[in-house]
Amino acid sequence: MADAPDVLAALQGETRGTLIERMGIEITEVTRERLVGTMPVEGNTQPYGLLHGGASVVLAETLGSYGAALCAGPGRVAVGLDINATHHRAARDGTVTGVATLVSGGRTIASYEVVITDEDGNRVCTSRITCLLRDAPPARP
Repeated sequence: MADAPDVLAALQGETRGTLIERMGIEITEVTRERLVGTMPVEGNTQPYGLLHGGASVVLAETLGSYGAALCAGPGRVAVGLDINATHHRAARDGTVTGVATLVSGGRTIASYEVVITDEDGNRVCTSRITCLLRDAPPARP
């Protein structure tokens, strides 16, 4: 992924049939240093009607992975190594927003902190994702 506009265009055009589409995630801002995306609470809840913690992790991993792909650069890929999440409060409705901020973007590792908030600006979840940056494997015939 060469640059941020290419990544945003790819996200907007190539998510059909993916988990990103099923979760209702929309990416609204993409730079190497900061990515922003939203996700509805409805449809992403656990049996008690609260936003599922795993849904928060999906949003965080989506943002962090695309950021890491920008750090990797052309001809390289980002492969997830670690993700963790701390759930601070429940979200029951509306939309949550994730903001991924680059913590470290080197030649071989990229890490992002992702803060997810509800519509009132309350922190719902804090996540950290670390990806290994590698050369892309050769294309298969």
